Amino acid sequence: MATFSAGDTAWLLVASGLVLLMTPGLALFYGGMVSKRNMLSTMFQSFISMALISVLWVLVGFSLAFGNSLGFVGNPLTYLGFANVGYDVNPAFATTIPFALFALFQMKFAIITPALITGAFSERIRFKAYLYFAVFFCLFIYCPIAHWTWHPEGFLRKWGVLDFAGGTVVHITAGVAALASALLLKRKSENEHNPSQIPFVLTGTGLLWFGWFGFNGGSSLAANGQAVQAFLTTNTASAAAMLTWVFLDWHYRGKPSAMGACIGSVVGLVAITPAAGYVSVISSLAIGVIAPVVSYYVVRWRTRTNIDDTLDVFPCHGVGGMVGMLLTAVFAQEGGVITGSWKLLGMHVLALGIVTVYTFVVTSAGIWLIKRFTEPEISREVADLGLDLHQHGERAY
Repeated sequence: MATFSAGDTAWLLVASGLVLLMTPGLALFYGGMVSKRNMLSTMFQSFISMALISVLWVLVGFSLAFGNSLGFVGNPLTYLGFANVGYDVNPAFATTIPFALFALFQMKFAIITPALITGAFSERIRFKAYLYFAVFFCLFIYCPIAHWTWHPEGFLRKWGVLDFAGGTVVHITAGVAALASALLLKRKSENEHNPSQIPFVLTGTGLLWFGWFGFNGGSSLAANGQAVQAFLTTNTASAAAMLTWVFLDWHYRGKPSAMGACIGSVVGLVAITPAAGYVSVISSLAIGVIAPVVSYYVVRWRTRTNIDDTLDVFPCHGVGGMVGMLLTAVFAQEGGVITGSWKLLGMHVLALGIVTVYTFVVTSAGIWLIKRFTEPEISREVADLGLDLHQHGERAY
């Protein structure tokens, strides 16, 4: 039996904690963007994901994602209830860390993904409906796509599709599910929302940026040069994206926006996620400039439509993840367009189409199914009262 590396294990323990910290960071990020009467309910949706998905992952989620391949998904019995998830190395997944640590690290990704989607229906969905949605999304969208992308027998992985830390598995799925949710759920009673606490947004952004070093750097699954590469490209892309969004805001609004700077940095983090361990630092700078430009104009387009994606999850996470996925195939140091090969880009385009269509269709089916069991949307009277009081009997202030 192979022995684990103490250094790699220590780094992955830290990285797992950093990734978990991103979910409370996201709670602050989203909570500051909504009205005061809906702040607690919005933040609670992120926090409950830490409990709900943790239990679901132990029971069956990890097995669906990383169990013995049944082609489309993992065998739910392979690691049911974390059976056979021990503290020795499993060389099929990570050669230098305990298998249980690999499972824990992957758990943190599963936790944040449904929480990301909540920004699309902030201020207008009942808590019970969100719980149903989170379970459905994890079992029928996240776990299968994680299996396709990261399991040694997953068909996207066999095609050579690169997703270093979840650009496809986390951000594209969250963004496309957000778009489906925005289209299928009733609009809010008011057309605009006024951010209640921009300092919360700034604080949440700082925690997300900090946690993202574990998200991307930890995805090397070792304390090695690739972890340092991912750390460096992550920081560079986020910095470039923040500056790009600030300059765009300055041009169109006439003033630089603090909230815009936060959104821009997150778009950069999203876009570099699939590429972090595969591209040079100069390429990460390019990704950090290109992605926020695309997302910025999609946000501007979205505001002129009837799509009620409250916090622009699709333009930022969905589109940012899509741009990052395609640019990974362009800038990859091995097999990318910059090396003279177009095959990887073709595989990424095909994979993007498959993941997008699957996520949209299955999310739409899930929302239809949830509507058969409960009423997810709120009335105008509840909207005027606020979800904090109506759903939880509490006030933020």
